[in-house]
Amino acid sequence: MFTLLEKAVIWMALLRLISGSIEVFAAYLMVKFNEVDKAVIINSSLAFVGPLILIFTTTIGVIGMSDKLSFGKFFWILLGILLIIYGVKK
Repeated sequence: MFTLLEKAVIWMALLRLISGSIEVFAAYLMVKFNEVDKAVIINSSLAFVGPLILIFTTTIGVIGMSDKLSFGKFFWILLGILLIIYGVKK
């Protein structure tokens, strides 16, 4: 009847809620300022926040699963995160 949630899952969901709130607030600011140049600046700042949230949530998830993962799988996860960051920056 009552399900206990894992701490890692709660933190990951909380970070995603914060990220979504930042996105909604950015949209509000764009409408409030009603200027294209300011909207572009606000949108560009979101490009910094998104990857950070991705890295933090992935890190929390991997730490939560650390007892179930081998060293080799940690390597592939780290490589995948680095490739995502590389792809976003280019």
